Amino acid sequence: MEQRHAHSPVAVSGPSHPFRRALADARKASKDASSEEDLKLFVLSFTAFFVCFYTLLL
Repeated sequence: MEQRHAHSPVAVSGPSHPFRRALADARKASKDASSEEDLKLFVLSFTAFFVCFYTLLL
């Protein structure tokens, strides 16, 4: 995807400043970590529900 700046006729393909590149890498890493945290939260919630429901039936 190409981005064009109003003051520059040159197409920019990605973040050119090192700080912006670092932010892009950090955002990508945080998305990977958040999906793992979501899975852990789901498993924990499912287990808690199962224990409570099973206890209710006893």
